[in-house]
Amino acid sequence: MKIREMQDEILRLKKEKGVCILAHTYQSNDILEIADYTGDSFGLSVKAQDVPEERVLMCGVRFMAETVKLLSPQKHVYLANSGAICPLAEQADKELVLALRKKYPDYCFVVYVNSTAETKAVCDVCVTSSSAVKIVKNIENPNIFFLPDCNLGTWVKQQVPEKNIMMMNGGCPTHLRVTADDVKAARAAHPGALVLMHPECRPEVVKEADYIGSTTGIISYAEQSDNREFIIGTENSVLTHLQMSAPEKRFYPLSKDCVCHNMQLTTLADIYNMLQYGAEEIVMPDDLIRDAVRCVNEMLRLGE
Repeated sequence: MKIREMQDEILRLKKEKGVCILAHTYQSNDILEIADYTGDSFGLSVKAQDVPEERVLMCGVRFMAETVKLLSPQKHVYLANSGAICPLAEQADKELVLALRKKYPDYCFVVYVNSTAETKAVCDVCVTSSSAVKIVKNIENPNIFFLPDCNLGTWVKQQVPEKNIMMMNGGCPTHLRVTADDVKAARAAHPGALVLMHPECRPEVVKEADYIGSTTGIISYAEQSDNREFIIGTENSVLTHLQMSAPEKRFYPLSKDCVCHNMQLTTLADIYNMLQYGAEEIVMPDDLIRDAVRCVNEMLRLGE
């Protein structure tokens, strides 16, 4: 079966079986083309609340499917590839957070959306990379413990110096591969290009950027900018998508090694097989959903 033939069969099957397909931006183009909605993890979770389908397939990593389930507990949520996890999300488990809370009882625990449902359930408020600064500013408590990504936490701390921010020493393995030397080499090769960077990169790398923002922010900035050349400092699939959406512009990778192998696990055939034979359904007890969604709702309240 050729790619186009498999895509056509997926389009037929998802309509026949009433399945809504969500695809994170880091997925490959052949997957994005057959998805009902594409975007960042939290945006997709919010969108899933309003779709008429009762069955939702997440093409991404496990924490993303969990977040869909948290916001739409009445729906059947599936993960396209069971092996796709987020190494960053696995770095702060429930036991670690509870131990830290005991050690720092006066702190508000702020957790990145790239975290498991169990971790969200024992934290106070969730944030995305695009909302983190605003949320932290709006928290009444001056003492903040940020986890699990210390690079994103450092960037937030720089924007909100009035807060006392502590953080754990976690980070995204994909963005950690990018170095300051990569920025120097990329600028030398493409002197007219703007450097667009995700705040999960190291602080010494982020400070060299012309624009710092979430994946969605990077895409929007590049598409709307009058500049013609860009160096993309996040997962390299974003570069490919921008080449398709803005072919009149030029996009270059900040590092050829900025690849999330877990996000690339999902294939078009995984989606086809799910529609034909089924896939892992995300199931969580009611009390876990209740506690974890409280953390997410607090983000929505503080972000309004």
